[in-house]
This record gives sequence, C-alpha cells and structure tokens, in this order.
Amino acid sequence: MTSEVFESPRLKAGALLGLTGMAAVVAGALASVRPALAVAGMVGAGLAVGVWRRPAVAAVLYVGITPFVVGIDRGKLIPLLRPNEAVLLALAAILAARGLVRAPSRVRMRDRLGPLDWSLVLMAVAASFVPLVWMAARGQSPTGDDISYALVLWKFLAVYVLVRVSVRADREVLWCLVASVAAATVVGVIGILQALDLLGIRGLLMDWYIPEGTNQVAIEAPRAGATVALPAAAADLLVFNLAIVAGIWYRVRRHGFLLAVPVAVYLPGVFAAGEFSSVLALLVGVIAVAAALRRLDLLRYAPFLLVGTGVMMWPVIEHRLIGFQGVSGLPVSWTTRLSNLRTYFWPEIFSGPDILLGVRPAARVRVPTQDTGYVWIESGYTWLLWGGGIPLLAAFVHFARTAGGMTLRRCRSLSSWSSVAALASFAAVNVVVVTMIFDPHLTYRGSADALFALLALSMTAGAEKTAGADIPAARQSVEGGDR
Repeated sequence: MTSEVFESPRLKAGALLGLTGMAAVVAGALASVRPALAVAGMVGAGLAVGVWRRPAVAAVLYVGITPFVVGIDRGKLIPLLRPNEAVLLALAAILAARGLVRAPSRVRMRDRLGPLDWSLVLMAVAASFVPLVWMAARGQSPTGDDISYALVLWKFLAVYVLVRVSVRADREVLWCLVASVAAATVVGVIGILQALDLLGIRGLLMDWYIPEGTNQVAIEAPRAGATVALPAAAADLLVFNLAIVAGIWYRVRRHGFLLAVPVAVYLPGVFAAGEFSSVLALLVGVIAVAAALRRLDLLRYAPFLLVGTGVMMWPVIEHRLIGFQGVSGLPVSWTTRLSNLRTYFWPEIFSGPDILLGVRPAARVRVPTQDTGYVWIESGYTWLLWGGGIPLLAAFVHFARTAGGMTLRRCRSLSSWSSVAALASFAAVNVVVVTMIFDPHLTYRGSADALFALLALSMTAGAEKTAGADIPAARQSVEGGDR
C-alpha cells in the first residue's frame, strides 16, 4: 500500500469521523461507570494527538513522567508492567503507527547506526542472548527471572531509540532538558521531605513506592528514595540533572537565580539518599563537568557547598554514621554485601568456566532464609561477569569508552542544546563507571532511563545546524576567554 492511499482527503475525513464517533461512544460509556477512568482516557487521547502531531512530545512525556512512576512495582498498577514501561510501549506504538501511515512508498533510513548505537546493541546482546545460549548449552532452563533480567538493557535501548527517532530539532532537545530538570527538582524535594520526615511524605510514599525486596523498616529509615523508590538511583538522577543545569547556565549565562533553585534541591537531595556511593557520584559528576568545560578552577567552591549541604542534611548523615560504631567498625550493610558476594556469587563465577559467558541473566539468587526470599548482586562489575561473563564486561568497557569519548567531543563548544545534553551524558557515564564498583547503576530504574535519554539527545541529528541562531552574542564573545 503506497502513501498516496493515506494521503487521500476523503479517506482521512472518513477515518477521522469514524475514530471520533468511536471515541465519543467509549467516553460516554466510561463516564457513566468510571468517571475518573474516562477523564484519564480523554487526557491520554489528547496526549496521543500531541505526539502524533509533534513526535518530540513523546520524548518530553517519557522524560517528564518516568521519575514519578518508575518506583511503582511491576503489576501493582498495571498487570505485568511498571507504569513507565506502559508509557514507553504506548508512545512507541503511536510513533510506529504514525511512521507507517506517513511512510513513503520507498522507505529510506535517514540515520545509520553509529559507534554509540552499536555499543548499546552489543551490550544488550551480551546481557541477554549470550548467557541464555550458554545456559542452554549447559542443559539449564531459563526461569522467568532470567527472561525478565535479559530484557532490561533492551528496554533501555528502546528508551534510547524512542528519543532518537522523535527528537530532531535543537529546540526540542531543550524541551526534554527542561522537562528532566523540572521532574528531578520535584523528586529531590520529595526525597528531602521523606528523609527529614516532614509533611507526612514518608507515609504517603509507603502506599505505592515500597519496591520488591524492601521491607517497611528500610522505608522508614531517613533515606530518600522518593518516587524512584531507590535512594541510590534517585541520587544519580539528581547528579545527572545537576550537570544539565550547569550546562544550561554555562551556555546562556542568564537566569542564574532560576537555575539556582534546582541546584539548591539537588545538592541536599543527594545527601538525603543516605548513600556513600551517592556522595561519590556527586563528586565524580562535578569533576567531570568541570573537566569537560576546562574549568577545574571552579572546584575550589566544592568544599564549601558540600559542607553547607552536609550541615543541612545532618540527621541523615548522623544515621548513616551510626553504622560505624559496630564491632567490626563497618556498617552492617557493607559487611552483609561482602558476605553475600563471597557466599553466593563469586564462588560460582570464578570456580569454573562461567566467567567466560556468565552464569545466568537473573541478578539475584533465591535464599529462603532471607526476609525477602532473595539475595541481590550488590556489585556492578560482579553483575557484568555474572550476567554475561567476559563479553558483557568487554561490551560495557567499549560502551563507556565510546560514549565518554563522543559526548566529550560534542560538549566542548556548547554550541547547541544537544551539546548540553552531551555534557550531562559525559558526567553520567563517568558516574556510572565509578559507582558500578558498588551496584549495577547502569540498570538502575529512573537514573538509567535518564542516562539513555541523555545519550540519545546528545546524538540528535541536525541539532548543530539549527542551533546557531540560538547562541547569545555574549556567549560567543567569551567562548575562548573562559577556557
């Protein structure tokens, strides 16, 4: 079927009339039975129309909605899916339908796969097909857990593709960046209130944001998971957006007071997570941004900001320091993490040939004596070897080198909003590489979605061409002097 059929005005009018009639009937029926569902359906229909007319709306919606729903467990609100996964599928379906309807009779690919694209595909293959085939070769049958974990990197690759195909102009990149900063700011405020147990936020979050494998005692601790429901992931999200704000300010040199608001939220928000790895992530992110901008002199202000933020969030820090008062001198969470790695994961990885192609995709083992019934891998690099062996570890190293190098080159001039996304991507990649020592931050919900979206925005085709008129003259005049 050719595009001329879809371009027929009579066919378009008939299809529009039919769809409108069907929508009116469905809306009327729902309104009489479930008004709230009817309203939600109407809002969803309006957003679908917006995505159809302007595909970049899909990326803005996903970036802006995900931080608020990603912490709701799979199946709690929508069968089999997390809400953000349902949003991703819905947006992808709309874009796919739009592409089919508007496709010319001879479809030509506008973009070819680049080095970063291939590195993401290789990493997803190494984390799924490689360990599954290796399990079959050993006569083992994959469980539902294995299939679920094997799809994780493919899901994030879908996020990357969604943003890549929907965002084409530099101004659209700015929309996504603004949506990300705004959403992260709200998440940070919620996290701070949760950690300090203010305004009843902690109790409200317990209704929907207690993730699988976490007991209520952990939620009641002064640690900020906010709507991401994972403190370390929430902190990563704030660090990534701190880099976005730094890039926006450094590019336009305006709106300093407005941009100071999210910064004033992100810094205490990271400490509110109550994770030592999160403070390390903040340090790595700040250093990466300063290095990329060639402004290492700005680091002299970092100690004052960190000390001031630490004083503000002292209740959280004090709670974490109590762990060092035990017999071993180390927090129980640290000793338990090391004990679990030595007991359940390292022996199986290093005692046979499994280090070559991995043990299995599932990043946890069933332990009936545990309260949650499982023990998770709390080491990112151990997870790489467990889930895909040497191929997955090599694919991750290749991805880190490729993404780090490409984003660093693209953010040097900050000549477009895409280059601001590249700056944040460069910081995010460095944060992930370092914090993978502790946990698999590459696949952390919420922050991983932000990472893959930023990578896609930083590679937006044509952004550099449309950005020239958007650079303030003052920015162009000081470009060389600031370096």
